[in-house]
Amino acid sequence: MKKTIINYSDFQKLDIRVGEIKSAINIPGAKKLLELKVDFGEDYGEVTILSGIAEFYKPEKLVGKKYLFVANLEPKKLFGKESQGMILAVDTPAKPQLLKIGNKITNGNNVR
Repeated sequence: MKKTIINYSDFQKLDIRVGEIKSAINIPGAKKLLELKVDFGEDYGEVTILSGIAEFYKPEKLVGKKYLFVANLEPKKLFGKESQGMILAVDTPAKPQLLKIGNKITNGNNVR
């Protein structure tokens, strides 16, 4: 479904960055959520991001890999933990496809 058109200044508010997953664990009592510790480099450091991808991705397969994230999303509490961003994925019929980035790209680099 096509979404509402936004202006360029709305787009500029998004802080899309490369982040490296340093750890990933299942959250007790949450079937769909993983708790990710993500390194965004100097500007943000390491943050916690909760993501509903546990049905599709094993935590140990994510660690050490780099993906694209929205780094400036308003924090939200889930299962007593605070999520400080969102991992980006392409919605496909089989499963969400995470946007993996090559390991040579520095943590914290922005998408422009």
